[in-house]
Formats: sequence, structure tokens, C-alpha cells
Amino acid sequence: MKLDILVFGAHPDDVELGCGATIAKEVASGKKVGIVDLTRGELGTRGSAELRAKEAVASAKILGVSVRENLAFADGFFTNDKEHQLKIIEKIRKYQPEIVLCNAVDDRHIDHPKGSRLVSDACFLSGLLKIETKIEGLVQEKWRPKQVYHYIQWKNIEPHFVIDVTGFIDKKVASVLAYGSQFFDPNSKEPQTPISSKNFTDSVTYRARDLGRLIGVEHAEGFTSERYVAVQNLSKLI
Repeated sequence: MKLDILVFGAHPDDVELGCGATIAKEVASGKKVGIVDLTRGELGTRGSAELRAKEAVASAKILGVSVRENLAFADGFFTNDKEHQLKIIEKIRKYQPEIVLCNAVDDRHIDHPKGSRLVSDACFLSGLLKIETKIEGLVQEKWRPKQVYHYIQWKNIEPHFVIDVTGFIDKKVASVLAYGSQFFDPNSKEPQTPISSKNFTDSVTYRARDLGRLIGVEHAEGFTSERYVAVQNLSKLI
């Protein structure tokens, strides 16, 4: 299955929080989008890896993605080395995306920038002919995505560009709330975390609304790029 966009997240729920509305918008426009979670989120204070796996399936259905996989790297302890890079290269070559989206380049959780760099490096290495990977016993063709973009997470990183996601914020919120174990629940008896407050849940909408305000639309999501973002002509800019 060839995908237009492949989205990586260090933990289940990263992609929903970072770019859920963009994913929903791209799917609605007919693009094939897939998600690859690097870890099972087993170190999370609330819930369990097994529960989060079920929540990830439910969230993927809400967003309408074509596929979702989990590489089961060690939460908190995966590294940017050959072993992990090759696992990601296999997925890039399997789905041959034109665009890869991945974690924020800097963030509160150490796995986010670590995952960001790991995926970015793997995207480059995936285009090298002499790195051999196999799937079901067959040698994979080399493939390098045309673009690698990084969504924004906990920290308010200044975006290099923003996407108008007006009309898709409700689907994003629904995909986030599919992770009932992680976010605000007044009846939960589990320990409180930085993301379990009502303020954090509300921030999913008000941060998108604020970015939208800055570009004259209702809601937007921001991204950073590793190289200049080019447009064909001025009419493409809004």
C-alpha cells in the first residue's frame, strides 16, 4: 500500500495531539494517510499499554487513516541507532510516502525530540541504495520522502508554516478523547498528570484557534520544516 503521508509518533496519542486535524483534512481530500507509533506508551502514569492499543485503534477509525502500526520500541529508552533506524526505514520503504510528519524537534518529554531526530535520520538513510532491508523475504526498494515536517506539541514552538484546519477541529478533539485513560476525566481515580487536566484538554482547541486567528481563519495547526518551504507563486499564499 502506497501512502501519500506517513505520520510517526513516539507514543500513541502524539499524532492526534500534534496534527490530528491536518490528518483528518488530508483524508477528507482523498489522501492516503498512515500512522506508525514508535512505542506502546507503557511508561505512562495512567492506563496501560494494552488499553492504549485499543484506544489507538478507535482513534485511527475516527481520523479515517488507512493503516496504523506500532513498532513497540522501549518507551523512554529507545535510541537513535542502526537497529531502530532500520525498523523505521522498513516502514518508509513499505509505504513509500511523499511526506513524513513526525514529533516536535524540542519538547518537554524526552522521547519527542528523540523520536523526531530518529525518524528524520531514517528518512534520509531510506534513500540510500546500499542499505538493504527486506519485507516478507523480499528486498525493498530505496525510498526517500520528498518532505519531512515536524508537528508542534507541548512547547509553543514558532511554526515555519501553518495549515488551515477549519472544519476539522471537532474530529481532532474526538480522536484525542478516544484516549480516555490519558485525558481529563472528573471520575478517574488515577494520578493526575500534566495532560490529564481540563485545561490541557481545552488547549487542544484554544491553541488551534489562536493559530487560526493569526492567519485569519477559525483553526490552524503549525509545523516546522528542515528546509525552505517553496510555493509555486504568490497566489498560493494566504
